Amino acid sequence: MAELMLPTTRLHAAFLDCHDEWGPGLHEDGFGLGPGDDIRSPDGFAAWVGERVRFTHPAGTPCPPQRHGTPRWIVEDGRVLGGIALRHWESDLGHIGYGVRASARRRGLASWALGLMLVEARTALGLDRVLIPCLAGNVASARTIERNGGLLENIVETDHGPVRRYWITLA
Repeated sequence: MAELMLPTTRLHAAFLDCHDEWGPGLHEDGFGLGPGDDIRSPDGFAAWVGERVRFTHPAGTPCPPQRHGTPRWIVEDGRVLGGIALRHWESDLGHIGYGVRASARRRGLASWALGLMLVEARTALGLDRVLIPCLAGNVASARTIERNGGLLENIVETDHGPVRRYWITLA
């Protein structure tokens, strides 16, 4: 059974396995990886994880405002399957970004994780609605967002190509 958990250095090897399956790129939005992040060395990984969880309470309750939002990893049997992040501010990246490694797709994990983060956005942050973008060609992500109540606002051109922008109203 999969669970959402805070990033942890304990899963360094499992995280690298997930990252290596993906390869670098935009599709790892749920992890918040930047081009200069050192995730290979134990010290670099510890610093990166520390920065992700620095403003999150141990129980998982976010402490806004924070730079990175509320990060969670999708983990099953010690294996990192993906990541999802709830940003505590509205940006062009949206409030929520997520990704699931190729070998774990088509199991409903993204939809499940998104549903849990929508509850957190409403209860912990008091948001009335959230913006979630996805690349226009990513049909699976668009379906995930739509299954969770996403309504397409528009499609905008970005440096990465066309992006679909969805809003989800939180009941």
